[in-house]
Amino acid sequence: MRIGAIGAIDLLNSNYRSMKHAGAETIASLEPMLRTLRARGDLIERTPGTFYRKSQAFLHFHEDPAGIFADLKDDLVTFKRYRVSTRAEQRRLLRLITAALGKDGKH
Repeated sequence: MRIGAIGAIDLLNSNYRSMKHAGAETIASLEPMLRTLRARGDLIERTPGTFYRKSQAFLHFHEDPAGIFADLKDDLVTFKRYRVSTRAEQRRLLRLITAALGKDGKH
């Protein structure tokens, strides 16, 4: 597993092991962060914890013994995996989303 300088796992250029999509209990544990995401005007939650921007998948979550991870298209093209097990990691993810989409949610 290769982790970049900002904590992203390079999914294209590493031999990461696959992770299962996050189950209902894991999604429920992310609720404070998910409320913030649901309030954005530019993301649609198609299924619990799976967000789309326009018609394109943008963000979803995985669980693994190593923790909870988010796959995010922070460049709006390619998914990168970020650990989001702690509140600090979740705040970092929200900052990355704001950087990708803009603060007002109308990007």
